[in-house]
Amino acid sequence: MGDSGRCGPSIRTDDELLARLRHIDGRGYKAYKEIQGTFGFADFELIIDHVQGDPFAAPSRLRVRIDREVAGLGADPFQSAAGRTAFEDFLLRAFADAARRLSGGRRGTGKSGEIIVDRPGQQVIERTGCRVTDRTIEVRFFVGLPARGRRVLGRQAAAMLGDEIPAIVAESLDASALDTDALRRHVECVEDQDALRRALSDHGLIAFIADGSVLPRLSGIDERPLAGADVVPFSAPDALRRTLPTPHGGPVTGMGIPEGVTVVVGGGFHGKSTLLRAVLRGVYNHRPGDGRERVVARDDAVKIRSEDGRSIAGVDISAFLGDLPGKTNTRAFATENASGSSSQAAAIIEALEAGSRLLLMDEDSCATNFMIRDERMQRVVAPEREPITPLVDRIRELYERLDVSTVVVMGGSGDYLALADSVILMDHYRAELVTESAREVFNALPTARVSEATGRIDETAGRVVDPATIDPFRRPGRPKIDARDRRLVLGSDEIDVAALDALVSRSQLRGVGWALHYLKVNGLLDGNRTLAETLDLLDADLARSGPDLFFQRPPGDVVRPRRHEVAMVLNRLRTLRVLATRAPDASLKDSA
Repeated sequence: MGDSGRCGPSIRTDDELLARLRHIDGRGYKAYKEIQGTFGFADFELIIDHVQGDPFAAPSRLRVRIDREVAGLGADPFQSAAGRTAFEDFLLRAFADAARRLSGGRRGTGKSGEIIVDRPGQQVIERTGCRVTDRTIEVRFFVGLPARGRRVLGRQAAAMLGDEIPAIVAESLDASALDTDALRRHVECVEDQDALRRALSDHGLIAFIADGSVLPRLSGIDERPLAGADVVPFSAPDALRRTLPTPHGGPVTGMGIPEGVTVVVGGGFHGKSTLLRAVLRGVYNHRPGDGRERVVARDDAVKIRSEDGRSIAGVDISAFLGDLPGKTNTRAFATENASGSSSQAAAIIEALEAGSRLLLMDEDSCATNFMIRDERMQRVVAPEREPITPLVDRIRELYERLDVSTVVVMGGSGDYLALADSVILMDHYRAELVTESAREVFNALPTARVSEATGRIDETAGRVVDPATIDPFRRPGRPKIDARDRRLVLGSDEIDVAALDALVSRSQLRGVGWALHYLKVNGLLDGNRTLAETLDLLDADLARSGPDLFFQRPPGDVVRPRRHEVAMVLNRLRTLRVLATRAPDASLKDSA
C-alpha cells in the first residue's frame, strides 16, 4: 500500500485556491469540501487530503511537497536508512518550530485556525510526519480550518493557506533558511548511534553507555535531560570500559554491559532505575543534546514487570508456574485477571515469543514472590505446596540454554549476587563493577536456600492467533484507532498499555494500532502462521515502506512501532483467542 496520488484536480496557481476560499466565505462549513485537492504554489504543492466535517471535529489533513533541488537539499547528507530517518526528523522539527512561530493561532470556534504538527520528542524514530524520497520532501500536518460557529471564515483560511503555510515552508524546507551544519550534525549523531548499536554483538555486549552521558531526566513525565551543577555525567568503571567505533565521531569510550546476567545494586535514589531506563530507551536513537545520544542497547530489549488484572491468552508459563489449585493448565494458561506472578511469567514468555533476547527488570515493578523465595519461606511453605518457580532459579538457565540476557535492578535480595556475570553498584549516579566483592559477601554469608526449578525451560512454542478476535472496525469499512492516555482504542476495544515502558508517545501507540489493523485486513494474521512468523512479515514490509505502509494517504501523526510493542499490545487485548500452538520445528496443535 502507499500514496495513491493526488486527490482532486491539479491546480497550478495559488490564485485558484484563494478564489475558492473567497467564494465560500460565510457559507456553511461543509463548503470547505470545495477546496479539497492539490494546489501549486511558486515552489511547492499544497495537498488537501481531507476536510473536517465541522470546526469541532478532528482537524483537516494537509501535505506540502517540494522538489529537493528547488529546496536546495538535493544532496543526501546521510549514508544509511537511519540517516534518512534523521534527515526527515530534522526537517519535521524545523517545520513544527516554524509553524509555532508563524501561525496566527486559534481564530474562530473549535479548532479553528490551528496548524498542528506532530513534533518529535527526544527520540529519532521513523514517522509519517515527513517523508524524503530521491526527488521530493513531503511534510504532513493538520489544520483547523477557521469558522465562526458553522460558517466558513474563508478570508482567514486564505491567510492561513496562502500566507502562513508558504512562510512556514520557506523557513523550514529551504536550505537557505536552515542551519545546514546543525542538519549535518543531527544526521551524523543518529548514524553514529546506529553504528554503536550494530557493534554491540561483535563485542559481546547488550548495551553501551558512553562517558559523559547524562542519564537523569527532568521528571518521570518529561524526557528532556536534567541540567544543573548537581548532575553527574556518566563515567565507565575501568573494568567495564570499552571503546567502540563510529563513522563520524571516531572511537567512543564508555561502559559496555556484557551479555549474560547483570545485577544492578545500590542504595535508594542512587541511579539504579535511571540506568535501567536509559538502557531500555537505548533501543531508540536520540537527538543531539539529549544526553543519551550515545547510549544504545540491543534493539530487541523488553522491560518485564508484573501487571495485576491483565488478561493472558494461551501462554505456556509452566517453566515458572506448576500445578495450580483447580488443575489449571499452565501449558496454555489463560485468564482475564492475572496475578502479579502469573502476569510476569507470561510477559517473559511473550517477550521470547516475539524474539527478544534481552530482558530488563526492576524489582520495584516486579512481583516479589516471582523474583525470590528465601530460605525461611521455603521452610515455612514446603516446595510441594508452592507452584511458583521464582526467576532466581531460572535466570541462569535463560542465558545458558536460550541465550537470553537479563539486567535486573535489585536492592532487596542478595541471592541474585551469586548468579550474576556482572554486578554493577550505583553510588551517587556513579557506576562501579563489584562482581568479585559481591561474590565474597555471598560466600561469607551462605544460605541454605535450594533451587526449586524442576524440568527445564525450552524454546517458546509459537501461538497461532485467531484473526476473528481482532476487530479494528466499529462500522464496516471505518476503522476506529486512537491513542488516549496510555490506552489504545481499537474498534470497540480499549487496551491498557500503561505497563509498556518502551512506548514513548501517543503517535507510536497509534502506530501499533494501525499495525494491528494492517495485519488483520491484509491477511498476515491468517489463522495458520504463528505470531512470530506474522511479526517477521510485518518487519519485512515496514523495512520496505516504513509506517506509510499502513495508509493510502498517510496522516502526519503515526510513528513506526517495534514488533515487540505490537506483540505486547496484542497480548493485552481482552478478546484475544489462540487457535493452536506449535513447538519449534513441530506441527500445529490445538491450544485446547
